[in-house]
Amino acid sequence: GMKCGSSDTTSGLVPNPAIGVASDLLVAAGGTSILGEVTEFIGAEHLLARHAENETVAGRIFELVARMEKRAMAAGEDIRGGQPTGGNIKGGLTTIEEKSLGAIAKAGTAPIRAVYEYGERPAVPGLVVMDSPGREPEILTGLAAAGCNVIAFATGRGAPQGFPFVPVLKITGSRTAAEKMSDHIDMDLSGVIEGTDTILDAGRRILEELARTASGALTKAEISGYNNSMDIYMLGPVI
Repeated sequence: GMKCGSSDTTSGLVPNPAIGVASDLLVAAGGTSILGEVTEFIGAEHLLARHAENETVAGRIFELVARMEKRAMAAGEDIRGGQPTGGNIKGGLTTIEEKSLGAIAKAGTAPIRAVYEYGERPAVPGLVVMDSPGREPEILTGLAAAGCNVIAFATGRGAPQGFPFVPVLKITGSRTAAEKMSDHIDMDLSGVIEGTDTILDAGRRILEELARTASGALTKAEISGYNNSMDIYMLGPVI
């Protein structure tokens, strides 16, 4: 599973595209990688749709975005007015399009083979898209329900959340976040910005770390016990 949160200007430059490299390597080896956060497709959905394996899949991507915007409007909100968030803006992001361009970098270059509903288990291997919001507890739950056994989570300003029963690997390209949140960050890729590392090498290391984590190595969130972020995506009012 793939997620980004508390994003800043480094997110779209380093950890997101590096996760994209890891995703490409994973699916090339026969694995399955799930991209969610439909709220962070908005403004860049036409570019993501170019990844689609066929016109049907491309159409489903556009459908998810339209549906997400209608959900917000039904609640009296314009989603384009709430993105980027205040935290994103403090981190240097200026528009929803800029945020989305960074977020979809997690998809790498592999073709998107299918689009699924929230929590639905993929029936095909490869890169797929799952309907989900960007908020951590809901998307992490959806990825777990869909069968993900490890989640790569990119962060710029330092989101600390883990998940109760699926390990979440925290990855940053920000030296500041890595140093100030060393108890929460699993991988520091700031060397890419500093010129001592490359996106390709960073992506290869992410895949290696994901394999270690899936094999039982503990993440920082598991060690600290900060892994109680869990909620279910509600599509309507609750009485």
